[in-house]
Amino acid sequence: MKKIAVSLLIAIAGGLVALGAHSLFTKEDVRYINSPSQNTPAYLASNPGIAGALELPDFTIAANNTVHAVVHIKTEYERKSSVYDNFFDFRDFFNQRGMQGRPMPVEASGSGVIISPDGYIVTNNHVVAESDKIQVTLNDKRTFSANVIGTDPSTDLAVIKIDAKDLPFLIYGNSDNLQIGEWVLAVGNPFNLTSTVTAGIVSAKARNINILGSPDGSAIESFIQTDAAVNPGNSGGALVNTMGELVGINAAIASGTGYYSGYSFAIPANIVRKVAGDLVEYGTIQRGFLGVSIRELDSKLAEEQGIIDIRGVYVADVTDNGAAKEAGIRTGDIIMSIEGVEVNSTSELLGLIGQHKPGDKVSLAVKRGNKNLDFDVTLKNRDGNVSLVKREDVDIQSLLGARFAPLSDKLKMSLDVDFGVQVTSLSDGRLRSAGVREGFIIVRVDGKEIRSVDDLALTLSNKKGGVLLEGVYPNRTRAYYGFGM
Repeated sequence: MKKIAVSLLIAIAGGLVALGAHSLFTKEDVRYINSPSQNTPAYLASNPGIAGALELPDFTIAANNTVHAVVHIKTEYERKSSVYDNFFDFRDFFNQRGMQGRPMPVEASGSGVIISPDGYIVTNNHVVAESDKIQVTLNDKRTFSANVIGTDPSTDLAVIKIDAKDLPFLIYGNSDNLQIGEWVLAVGNPFNLTSTVTAGIVSAKARNINILGSPDGSAIESFIQTDAAVNPGNSGGALVNTMGELVGINAAIASGTGYYSGYSFAIPANIVRKVAGDLVEYGTIQRGFLGVSIRELDSKLAEEQGIIDIRGVYVADVTDNGAAKEAGIRTGDIIMSIEGVEVNSTSELLGLIGQHKPGDKVSLAVKRGNKNLDFDVTLKNRDGNVSLVKREDVDIQSLLGARFAPLSDKLKMSLDVDFGVQVTSLSDGRLRSAGVREGFIIVRVDGKEIRSVDDLALTLSNKKGGVLLEGVYPNRTRAYYGFGM
């Protein structure tokens, strides 16, 4: 029995020694596996070979350069715009008061970015749309009255101007070169708190959030999505990179409350540069069109069309006399890249084409079946030519509160008409007040045939008194409308 007891004690002792040795060699591994966040290993600062300090970007120079070029905009207007009904936009915090049943002017505020030393400022269209009075306050507290130079609802951009010189301004960066995860700063005036700077990263690019809603299909939504905090009042403010270059104009937030909840969207600087340049030089946008109907290429469409490689943008149709058809692009082709930049969504394609005007030549890489083809496409305007839009066209749009387009051959054939211009969109103005609806085709004005937008402008330019419109809707309903000039 003594031998058995001694053997048992020796076995127990050996087990304890083995267990202790195991714990000694494995203790640290278990600790890291079970609780890595509470047991991060520490290293001596004098041992750089093991771990180095994490270096964060320095925002001070970019912030200091930007705040002096971002302005505070206050506006007065009679009614609130319905833009951004589906999102909480930056005009939902306005104060509206009335006295003895008489409505006072609505006051609103937002931001803007100085883009030239002589006082040109870019902002959002929804910041200044319908405004009767615009007041701009600089970072040095000087205040100026501003005039609207031009607006573009299809990109939600506008240019205003103040009478000043030698102003600080921002340099455009190349927004196409922005990378997902890159640091950016948002600078604006949220809640009337001037010169506010927040930081975040680029969360996504070429976002289409269905916020601009253009009936004529001209809206360009290719937003930069960031997690930089923006709030009511940031509209029209700057999105800059760490070098202080303007890479976007802040435009919208996705929120159920109207306050920042993690998602903000900015218009890319490459689009801003083009639109602002057009508005300053021409007073309107010189928009180049490919002349195609496009669809997102997904697994369902790929299966329907027998497409194996799900990349690019699918051409669902080509417009008669359009740029794409003239260059040789066909229905069913897949656009893979524009000017060497790959496109995998309709918003990416629209954003790239939106940087060009009629007459510009762009190179397209296209996949047709198993073939890879290259095309040089000369963009056209809505009328199917490369002419730039004249200021008279802008005047007629403002005069009537509408945008117009020539009739397609298909529409002419279906309605059995040889001429006319179609109302593609309406804002507040004479046509809407007269009862005209979108889609109406103006065939005659006071009995005179209207064959182009130029004809319409010429007929109404010096008109006084009553005007009679004769026309037809796409469903063949004929209609007559009258209004005064």
